[in-house]
Amino acid sequence: MAAQQLPAELWLEVFSFLSWRDKLSVRCTCSHFKHLLDKSRPLWRGFSVVLRHFSQYNRPFWRSLAQRHVGSVLVRSGKRKHLKQLSAWLPALDALRLDDWREGGVDELKLFRRLQRLSFTSCSTQLKNVDFLFPLSHQLTQLSLCYVQLTCPASHLLAAISQLTRLTSLQLHHDGSVRVPTLSGILTRLTQLKHLSWTMVSYKSLSHDFFSPHQFTAAGDALQLSELQLLNYDAMVTQEVLRPLSRLHSLSVFHLYSVPGPTCHLQTWLRSLPQLCSLSVHGGHPLAMYADFLPSSLVSLTLCVDLQPEDLQVVSHRAPHLEHLHLEPWSSSSNLVRLLPQLFPHLRTLRIRHHHVSDGDFLRLQQLRRLDTLEVLDSFYKPDPKDPSWVIYEPSPRLLQLSSDLQKLTNHRVRVITSSHRDPLACHCV
Repeated sequence: MAAQQLPAELWLEVFSFLSWRDKLSVRCTCSHFKHLLDKSRPLWRGFSVVLRHFSQYNRPFWRSLAQRHVGSVLVRSGKRKHLKQLSAWLPALDALRLDDWREGGVDELKLFRRLQRLSFTSCSTQLKNVDFLFPLSHQLTQLSLCYVQLTCPASHLLAAISQLTRLTSLQLHHDGSVRVPTLSGILTRLTQLKHLSWTMVSYKSLSHDFFSPHQFTAAGDALQLSELQLLNYDAMVTQEVLRPLSRLHSLSVFHLYSVPGPTCHLQTWLRSLPQLCSLSVHGGHPLAMYADFLPSSLVSLTLCVDLQPEDLQVVSHRAPHLEHLHLEPWSSSSNLVRLLPQLFPHLRTLRIRHHHVSDGDFLRLQQLRRLDTLEVLDSFYKPDPKDPSWVIYEPSPRLLQLSSDLQKLTNHRVRVITSSHRDPLACHCV
């Protein structure tokens, strides 16, 4: 039967099950499929495009993007003239990442009247100022500045960010050059802020008003902040400082030093956040230093730290309802994976490395009756033991066979993922 004889609705239903890559492949097979795919906006919802060599893009290319109503774009090594071209073809763009921006200004952002998510990453050219944020003050909901060279004073940066009153997410990652004494000015102005990711490399201790003014904390109020990420953290803190964060549900700590100091600051954080649901720890002290302080409310836990099997025993008692676990111990995980079905029977998602894990221990994960997603973090292998430098970055035949066996043992209840797909607008710091 010719493709044209089947209803368009049927084809669109079939296409909805395809990946982005497969949709693009099908689109090239014939003009009929090209027309169906390009004209169906729901099929491309959430689709992102990476643009770099603008001189190579012709009018049909831009027209195809416009027809799909592409709303998310990453521009690499771009210039101001490229933003003008982008705004002409995709005026309804709502998410934009500028990676390695090549000019000192970016005033053309005001052309994007529907822009809500903006990200700058790894810009080698200095930005003269952040005045480009002021025209976006009533539309931006997410802002990320990741290792961007700013020549303006920190006070000017904070003043510009404080005008973005609709922000729900803010990321500021830097090398320590941005000196901000406290976050109280930002947090009290951005009343809708839910997610904050901040570099802490320049802080040795946190002042009593670091998260909010003294009068605010004295009134017993709390910030709306629910997710907090701290990069390069090694700062002294007290429970009084953390009192405004009582509504915090998610905490991620990326420690500054792999060899920690004498004080485990994480103990203070966990004492102050008894309702914490998600915790992610990278580096710092061994798990044994703070395992006894984990709140029972935890349902999600990431541990990229030094730990021993007996430490997981403590975690299972402290967080008996854990549903999501990401385990990357500094030591070998060969003796840990076999413990997971007994210690964490409620797991729904699990992220581990499979190297040095025996086939039997890997397949024993079938005992996790509620598990639906297993992500393998090290999906590469060395095919020649005599040549350790030869690495193939794809799942090994052994891993593929183990994944298939596990799926059969669970009647295909468990989905095994061997390659993660990150949000192209997200930075790579976390």
